[in-house]
Amino acid sequence: MELLPRSPGEFGSARYWDRFFRQRGQRPFEWYGAFPELCPVLLKYVRPRDKVLVVGCGNSELSEQMYDTGMCEDIVNIDISDAVIHQMKERSASKRPKMSYLQMDMLQMDFPDAHFQVALDKGTLDAILTDEEEVTLSKVDRMFAEISRVLQVGGRYLCVSLAQAHVLKKAVEYFSQEGWVVRVHEVATSGEDKQQFVLPIFVYVMTKFRKIPGSALQILEICPEEQDKPLRLESAEQLVEAVKDRQHYALVCSQLSKAPCGEQLSLDLCDKASGRPRYTLHVVDSPAVKPSCDNRFAIFIIPQGRETEWLFGTEEGRRQLAASAGFGRLVTVALHREQRYEGMASIQAELSGKVMELAPPGLPARQQVPFLSVGGDIGVRTVWHCDTSPLSGEFVVEDVKGDGACYFRRLIFLSNRNVVQSEARLLAPAPPPGQKKRRKDKKKPGPAEPPMAIDKSYLCCEHHKAMVAGLCLLGNSNPLPGAPIAVLVVGLGGGSLPLFVHDYFLQAHVAVVEIDPSMLEVATRWFGFSQGDRMQVHIADGLDHVAKLAAEAPAQYDAIMFDVDSKDLTVGMSCPPPAFVEKPFLEKVKTILKPEGVFVLNLVCRDARLKESVLAILREVFPLLYARRIDGEVNEILFCQPSPKSRRDPVELTVLAQALEGSMQQLGRSWDSSYVLADMLQAITIL
Repeated sequence: MELLPRSPGEFGSARYWDRFFRQRGQRPFEWYGAFPELCPVLLKYVRPRDKVLVVGCGNSELSEQMYDTGMCEDIVNIDISDAVIHQMKERSASKRPKMSYLQMDMLQMDFPDAHFQVALDKGTLDAILTDEEEVTLSKVDRMFAEISRVLQVGGRYLCVSLAQAHVLKKAVEYFSQEGWVVRVHEVATSGEDKQQFVLPIFVYVMTKFRKIPGSALQILEICPEEQDKPLRLESAEQLVEAVKDRQHYALVCSQLSKAPCGEQLSLDLCDKASGRPRYTLHVVDSPAVKPSCDNRFAIFIIPQGRETEWLFGTEEGRRQLAASAGFGRLVTVALHREQRYEGMASIQAELSGKVMELAPPGLPARQQVPFLSVGGDIGVRTVWHCDTSPLSGEFVVEDVKGDGACYFRRLIFLSNRNVVQSEARLLAPAPPPGQKKRRKDKKKPGPAEPPMAIDKSYLCCEHHKAMVAGLCLLGNSNPLPGAPIAVLVVGLGGGSLPLFVHDYFLQAHVAVVEIDPSMLEVATRWFGFSQGDRMQVHIADGLDHVAKLAAEAPAQYDAIMFDVDSKDLTVGMSCPPPAFVEKPFLEKVKTILKPEGVFVLNLVCRDARLKESVLAILREVFPLLYARRIDGEVNEILFCQPSPKSRRDPVELTVLAQALEGSMQQLGRSWDSSYVLADMLQAITIL
């Protein structure tokens, strides 16, 4: 039996709907949302004494149920189909004397102005606004104009909809521009509706106000299903995006409820008051795990500040975590620095109801789901400094607790918040001789006083360790660490890389180029960086500075290091910016490098073709090219030398590294024992 239109345009045809209702007979046809689900929202906006107009009523039971429950009795139902109006009159004539049914076109209604307090539309707007053609939009404008005309000031237009983006956008823009208050409610659905419609159902509530000439004020709000208090939004675009987020969540839940998911799905759960993300969830299914009653589903709380680690911050890491945890489905939960958390118990209470919507199919509703973490706590994160730079955008300096008792200070650019820009290990402060340790209840240091000193003997970043190891390529040309060497570092960040070279290569003269003066302030105040006779910072664009040096004084540096991030996240290379690996600029780099020197480049490139093109250009400029991949990271450190005579195999480099470390020990300048130069150079390859 054909009950659906051949084309969307037939939704506006009286002939189609007459045929539809004759074929369907007396069975009610509910577009979506049964009365029990809609009732909580309707009760907020429909009063018993209101005169209610239902447009496009069809043979829905909604009006009858509103009447029978005492919500409202003065209800006028109109529809373009004469057949359905005849059916509904017969059904309600004797039972509901105060309710009427009229065959009428809602685009041209016969009612006087300001005749109703409420206009109710259940799916009618969705049926008409099937596309964004001019004819369709004109018809919708006429519909809205007629509803506006027949509603009193203070009246409400309630529109039940699936909230397709173009439908919601049209309704919000039309009525907000007319000076109406627009509020969107998400309807809590269950049972048959939830199975029939994957997308959630919404009710737009447009309240009529007199338009104030010249006023641009718009009141736009959304009420998610789990909260009554509306959230105020600033624009129609924000409201549409908020609805899209709810629809995305519903799609994710629907997908996860049917079968294991091959790809990792992610979503944000937002704070009710501010609307800002509070938790970021990743759902990881492990097909290799054989499900039983006890290992089907678990939640893993990532300790604060550790969400950037490989195990928690990458797909492969999360896959390994889920497999080692031994659960068929693991939901990892990352905590946001802008939010406050009381502890594991409060997080569990907050998430328990929500995460069950992400449970695998067949999990019993009352199944107790374990909450896991590292060490059983939620970690420690202390944000010391927040600021905004015109060049780097918003950034924060924070201390986080790592494995064991170690603490780390990090610089994070919020434009790419899952990447640690700079990191340093902290030293616990030791009390002066004869002084007891401070009692725990004493006053904590204020935000202007960092609680711990920087451990300058320790390089946190693996790619920095590899970059420093590249100095071994200087080999016999400079008997390190005793001879003076000139090093140029482009990109300061927290200053860990140039500071390490300065402190452990005792006659190294280090010049640093940094485009953002804010980073020099951060490095000095928060990461123990300082300038002196052997350390100078130039606030300049690295491209301009190198070009200037090439023109003025060629062949002056033994080593040049590029550790520069790209602000353009649309490019498949996040380090360095593309301009830094163009051939004319690399020729300038070669010009200021000594013949036996080394150019060290931190390359972070996910685009395979782009990476190959970068390597090809580097080979054209530098005859000798080595590479050191960083395990578990995208970073690849490239060592480029202008002379093929400098070539050494990994065995030779290992010997040089061991000799360098031996010299360091003799000078009493040994760095942290976890950093072994020889280990860094064993995995080096010649390209």
